[in-house]
Amino acid sequence: MTRSTHCACTSVLVGKKASLDGSTLIARTEDNTQACMPKLFTVVPEHTWHKEAFTSANNGFSLELNGKGLRYTATPEVDTSEGLYEEAGINTAGVAMSATESTYANERVLAHDPLVEDGLAEDALLTVVLPFISTAREGVERIASIVAAHGSAESNSILLADVNEVWYLELATGHHWVAQRIPDDAYAVCSNRISIQKVDFASDDFRTSEGIREFVEQHRLNPQPPTFDFRRIFGTYTQQDAHYNTPRVWYAQHLFTPDAEQKPEDLDLPFIRQADRLLGVDDVACLLSSHFEGTAFDPLGSEGDEHTRALYRAISLSRTQEGHVLQIRPDMPPERAGIHWVSFATTAFSPFVPFFAAATQVHPAWEHSATRPSSESAYWLLRTLGMLTESRYALVARTVSDYLTACRQKAHTFVAATDCRTESLSGNELCAALTTANHVFMDEMLADLHTVIQDVIVAAAEDSRLSFNMDANL
Repeated sequence: MTRSTHCACTSVLVGKKASLDGSTLIARTEDNTQACMPKLFTVVPEHTWHKEAFTSANNGFSLELNGKGLRYTATPEVDTSEGLYEEAGINTAGVAMSATESTYANERVLAHDPLVEDGLAEDALLTVVLPFISTAREGVERIASIVAAHGSAESNSILLADVNEVWYLELATGHHWVAQRIPDDAYAVCSNRISIQKVDFASDDFRTSEGIREFVEQHRLNPQPPTFDFRRIFGTYTQQDAHYNTPRVWYAQHLFTPDAEQKPEDLDLPFIRQADRLLGVDDVACLLSSHFEGTAFDPLGSEGDEHTRALYRAISLSRTQEGHVLQIRPDMPPERAGIHWVSFATTAFSPFVPFFAAATQVHPAWEHSATRPSSESAYWLLRTLGMLTESRYALVARTVSDYLTACRQKAHTFVAATDCRTESLSGNELCAALTTANHVFMDEMLADLHTVIQDVIVAAAEDSRLSFNMDANL
């Protein structure tokens, strides 16, 4: 049986001193092999587990869960027959997690430590980790303990953040992995390759699987001793990397660190970077919505030619199912700090909608479980907008761009106003107020979405090739 996997995604991590307001930020697109694999956005309630078995519908991975599971936001599949794939969320302790970015290890390391067929996989990661952790480091430790006991079914990369720290963990083989804390003043962008480079085993900013150095030495896997470069030892250096993966990192670093002289196919781009400015939610969302604008590689652009426009895989795709920016804000209690910015379908044409993570319910349109196109589902409405926009891009790009700009302004106004209105609240009273505020704002977003779809339909109808010049009476 062939297991379902989500073999794509682009990840962004930003330390607190590198961000505009001191927030930690982790973000990612969730891509699929298919254009339409609908998602929903929901809040998973807290639950106390009594030594109960969680079993994955994807590969049979099973884990006994015990103790209190915190409430958290999530973006699961609508059709969960092949696994939950909850993907991203923020829990009530103020910890954010995004799982996962598909990663690939080379055949040399996998020959000596193959993946475990019924081990921990992407579909289960968020579900068995996020409810049970109160810091990002605890997330690293919990994943490490599960992999040590059960193995990993996939090479995957996981993003974790709390108000103080941002961590990136790369599961390479069945049992070996490395995690690195992103420096507070830095950012990182990753794209389906092992990204972590030189490992400092003496530093508290790294965590590794037990015995990884001995494993590498025993099997003579290190091409550049005595340096322990995780990417060089465990990663891939292929033509697919040069065209499918690396150009996305190049474009991100081109935007955030423009003075760096780099090429799209450079397979040794730095993992850790400093930006030329402080980065905000909009900068990260803009990157996740991009398709190499302003270059000859833009599939929707006018620069370059047919060859260059199809040369590299863009960040935002037709098969992107959702994007998210998980923001943990400073100087706030955990119940107030987290905002889950969610964008359904093709992020190039969909707004990132802020959701206060302490709320207990989501707007029905975002939680709608339609497996086929439905006017009541935010996912399917945004999928429709993306399809219509791409089909008449030159005609309606400005209309959709203006819509997205207005959505960003409204989103920031909403966050600031809601912070002000709920400043004196806490506990259940705060949760109730944030739930109501989220619902009202999502109502407004839904109305704006209906309007822009109407505008695009009208413009496209006027652009039909099934037309003819008519006289004044026809």
